[in-house]
Amino acid sequence: MLRRSFRGATNGILLGVTESIRVLYVEDDERLARLTMEYMMSHGIEVHLVPRGDLAVADVLRIRPDVVLLDLMLPGVDGFEVCKQLRARSDVPIIMVTARLEEADRVRGLEGGADDYVTKPFQSRELLARIRAQARRSRGEAGPKQERIEIGPLVIEPVAMAVTLRGEPVVLTANEFALIHALAQRPGRVLDREQLLQLLHGAADEAFDRSIDVVVSRVRAKLELDPKNPKLLKTVRGVGYMLAPGEA
Repeated sequence: MLRRSFRGATNGILLGVTESIRVLYVEDDERLARLTMEYMMSHGIEVHLVPRGDLAVADVLRIRPDVVLLDLMLPGVDGFEVCKQLRARSDVPIIMVTARLEEADRVRGLEGGADDYVTKPFQSRELLARIRAQARRSRGEAGPKQERIEIGPLVIEPVAMAVTLRGEPVVLTANEFALIHALAQRPGRVLDREQLLQLLHGAADEAFDRSIDVVVSRVRAKLELDPKNPKLLKTVRGVGYMLAPGEA
C-alpha cells in the first residue's frame, strides 16, 4: 500500500511557527492528495500521506504529527471512525475534510473529537492557514504568553497548555483548551456564540453556531461531575456560555 512522506523546501520558517510543521494527510484521492501536498510542501510543511483509514491510527502514533488532515470518505475505515479511534489515544489536532455539506455531518465530526473542518472543494491558502493555526495552538504559540489562571478548583497554565481540576490533570484537545481558556480569562462574563467563534476560529463566519455547542459539550464531559447539570461551565439560555467563578 502506497505511503509517501515529503518535507517542504523552506525548512518550516512559517508565519510565527518556529519549527517545521508535520502533517499526516489521510486521503485516497491521488490527484487531490498530490496537488494539496505540493502546495503544502512549497510552504515548508512536512507531509506524510496515508491512503486508507485503517492505516491511519498506527501511522499517527508512529509519526507523531503536529496536525492530522483527515478525509471522511476512505477505504478500510471511514474518517469518523478514525477520528474516534485517534481521540481515544491522542490529543493531536484533527482537521476533517469533507465533501458533505450537511450540518449533521460536521456536528458528528466535531462530536467525535475533530478540532476543525474544511469542505471540498477547498482553497489551498485557507487549508494552510487552518493547519498553521492548529499547530500554533497545540504548541501554545497562539497569542501572547499569559499567567496561570485559577477559578475555584480549576487551574489553567496557558504556557504549558495544562489544565487541572481539583488537583487532577484534565486532558484537552487544542480546541477544547482554547475554549476553556477564553472563558477563564473572563470569569463570570457571558460570551455568546459569535464571540466564541471569533476567539476560537478568528472569524465568526468560518464556522457554524453548533460547532461551539459541540466543543462545550466535550469540555463539560471532562470537567463536570454531572455534565447535564453543570456547575462550572454554564449555559445562559438565549445568550451564551460562562465560566462560573468559585463553583465546584
